[in-house]
Amino acid sequence: MEMKQIKELMSSMEKAGIKKLRVKEEKGFELELERMDDGHHALPARNETAHHFAPHPAAHHRHPPHEETPAAETPAPGVYVTSPMVGTFYSAPSPDDPPYVKVGDQVDEETVICIIEAMKVMNEVKAGKKGKVAEILVSNAEALEFGTKLIRIE
Repeated sequence: MEMKQIKELMSSMEKAGIKKLRVKEEKGFELELERMDDGHHALPARNETAHHFAPHPAAHHRHPPHEETPAAETPAPGVYVTSPMVGTFYSAPSPDDPPYVKVGDQVDEETVICIIEAMKVMNEVKAGKKGKVAEILVSNAEALEFGTKLIRIE
């Protein structure tokens, strides 16, 4: 199954209000998608030879009912580039290379800002917006959920 097809399934699930979906292919590939209540997606994927990938522990964090939820923070100005998939964030093409972008860099719609490794495939993520990198919100080699804020562009 291609990443594009997985993204389309996720989008269709959200539109239809489906919370959980399991797909099994004849060749042993199995995919399980589950929408969490807070809008994040867990994407455990497995096949006969792969390990089971668990969602990032933070996706299951909930405040106990007796705790007060902190007041919502006012978002910083600008546009956030978010993760289009579950995977691992890499700020540079290899450990010896400089990062794709750093705070203060000017970017345009086609500027590659990072790569996300998902299911052994390296996926380039482009800024999609012209502006200045104001903030990088994730660390190199950090596990990401769908929709995780990566950078803020002003």
